Amino acid sequence: MPGPKKLDPSASPRALLGAELRHRRETAGLSQEDLGAPLFVSGSFIGQLEAGTRRMQADQAARLDEVLGGDGFFVRNCAALKASKYPDHFAEAAEAEAAAQTIKEFSPLLIPGLLQAEAYARAVFLGYRPTTPENEVNDLVEARIECASLLAHPTTPLVWAVLDEAVLRRTVGGPGVMSDALAHLTRLMRQRRVIVQVLPFCAGGHPAMGGPLKLMTFPDAPPLAYLDGLGSGQLLDDPAQVQSYELTYDLLVASALSPDASLALIESVAEDYAP
Repeated sequence: MPGPKKLDPSASPRALLGAELRHRRETAGLSQEDLGAPLFVSGSFIGQLEAGTRRMQADQAARLDEVLGGDGFFVRNCAALKASKYPDHFAEAAEAEAAAQTIKEFSPLLIPGLLQAEAYARAVFLGYRPTTPENEVNDLVEARIECASLLAHPTTPLVWAVLDEAVLRRTVGGPGVMSDALAHLTRLMRQRRVIVQVLPFCAGGHPAMGGPLKLMTFPDAPPLAYLDGLGSGQLLDDPAQVQSYELTYDLLVASALSPDASLALIESVAEDYAP
């Protein structure tokens, strides 16, 4: 079995913390499970901290300094992680997404963030926050587009989205914005950069009617599930819960149109929006 990926401590504050945590834990002769016990977290969570796929919290940093004799190292450097360009409820998920090997997402109402065109992203944020100052909206849109830069790599991460048909039918930002947004989506599909399937209205009831779902896997850390709500989000790493949501996603895929049929439907709807 290959060893854990060597982190570049200069890459980000979280990579620095992860590399140092792994070094100090191994020096202390502790397993990930051993270190997780006094923090009341699982060994897999410690592994995710070391791999840089989870954000270290201030109370965890203080406890790690105490257990590993960190002389305040983790507390001092954890503060660098507090600033984020993303909304608080989404920050940790966005950071995990940037390290993911595969991203599978079900979206019942919106084009997923990674697949959004700029004008569509702006319309979404204005819908959420109609009284937000323009400079703040610009910052949110910039962060969203920066997230989408993950797709600049030709193959990684693998992105697979299942969209409810309502995503195509809800006119976000007006017909022109929707026409451009769907054209952007179909370009990504035709470039074979992403896999997109549409869950048609005729599919009826399905196992994810409660809301959106995102699944992420990593080359050197356990998988995560992210549940998004109104101004809230929950990142889950419990293996049984993640496995349950993986089954949910598989059932959605089984009920959705094929990628080719989905592409044809999206292009047809885009034509309806065109002037």
